Amino acid sequence: MNKEIKNIEYGLEKIFEGAQDFLPLLGTDYVEFYVGNAKQAAHFYKTAFGFQSHAYAGLETGMTDRVSYVLKQDKIRLVLTTALKSESPIGEHVKKHGDGVKIIALWVEDARSAYEETMKRGAESYQEPLVTNDANGEVVSAGIYTYGETVHLFIERKNYKGEFLPGFVKWDSDYNPSPVGLKFIDHMVGNVGWGEMNTWVKWYEEVMGFVNFLSFDDKQIHTEYSALMSKVMSNGNGRIKFPINEPAKAKKRSQIEEYLDFYEGSGVQHIAVATDDIIKTVSLLRARGIDFLSAPPQAYYDEIPARLGEHMKMMKEDIKELQRLSIMIDADEEGYLLQIFTKPVEDRPTLFFEIIQRMGARGFGAGNFKALFESIEREQEKRGTL
Repeated sequence: MNKEIKNIEYGLEKIFEGAQDFLPLLGTDYVEFYVGNAKQAAHFYKTAFGFQSHAYAGLETGMTDRVSYVLKQDKIRLVLTTALKSESPIGEHVKKHGDGVKIIALWVEDARSAYEETMKRGAESYQEPLVTNDANGEVVSAGIYTYGETVHLFIERKNYKGEFLPGFVKWDSDYNPSPVGLKFIDHMVGNVGWGEMNTWVKWYEEVMGFVNFLSFDDKQIHTEYSALMSKVMSNGNGRIKFPINEPAKAKKRSQIEEYLDFYEGSGVQHIAVATDDIIKTVSLLRARGIDFLSAPPQAYYDEIPARLGEHMKMMKEDIKELQRLSIMIDADEEGYLLQIFTKPVEDRPTLFFEIIQRMGARGFGAGNFKALFESIEREQEKRGTL
């Protein structure tokens, strides 16, 4: 069994005892993408990923500078936003980065307090506390910048009963493909530049009160050609997890370097979404046109019983079925997990998604790193960017 945690701080309960409680986070409220064409992007996420129409804001609702489509699947909310005129910070963001994540909205009990506490600890302001309201009540929001141009927006909605936010209306659509079983956001990974990982680890510790409960260096995350380093940050209750990656020196260009080159800066690399039945979810996604990274070699699947050890007793999935779908499996002291990664969902080789099912495991699949990165390198080689 892979001992992912053996040389780093694991004891989550003990570590979280030291986490500061000045910023209690209730969960991920939504993730907002700035995109070139929100209407078409919404159709893609509905058709391919099984998201449902939820809310809308645009010219029809009095919003004159942008349009936003809100999609929902279980506890996941995606907001897809496009500028309506050329002179727009939204348009400039898309011009520079391509379609990508701009806002990671965090659900809080008190947005004013969250803003004040993070600002006095060194945050850079994105938006001072703002109260918006309609007939359904009021929402308080406030935001700070994190790595690159990415934003953490604190959302307080305890006094709001509407569909999404003031200014949005319910989006009714005759076209709502069935969900694929995505439940919630498990974690979101950020890529930062050379030598910046520890800077942002310190930022999350000092500004947000997070803890670094898992670390990987280039000796653990490498192949023959490329390497990277990563540290996983988590808030005190463990609901919000943000791994942070930076490149490491190697023979060839790593996936992190490729991302930074094409995204033109630091940003969100991938969003990991949880499912209770990864075989069903991945089968549905493949049938709807989602492309995943290629499967590990036969030897990888032959070694699964030895790698899982005692967890094989609780494993319900058929290894042959996992292999057919290219799903990977790994284990830690707490259990096992199943995961698979899409190819980039944009034309730029930047943002992608991870589908993950946790069967007790709280790690991030360290035993899969080599097979995963070799698969990514095969894609890089096709693109001529390795």
